[in-house]
Amino acid sequence: MTLKPECKYPSRRSYVVKLRSDATPGCLMGRLENLVTGRQREFSSAEELLVSIAADLVSAAREDAADAAVE
Repeated sequence: MTLKPECKYPSRRSYVVKLRSDATPGCLMGRLENLVTGRQREFSSAEELLVSIAADLVSAAREDAADAAVE
């Protein structure tokens, strides 16, 4: 058996999604927080939630590339 060097579900991609009390299935509203970085983003629709996650992934990829360039 071989061990993979990278985790399938890295901690950097762990989030808490907090929904507002007035959110409904047709109107998601709340806050997304990355558990590792602490970055928070408000969202007022399911689309904005997905955009927020995508933006965070892009930001993490840029940070990883910058760290690799320094080494």
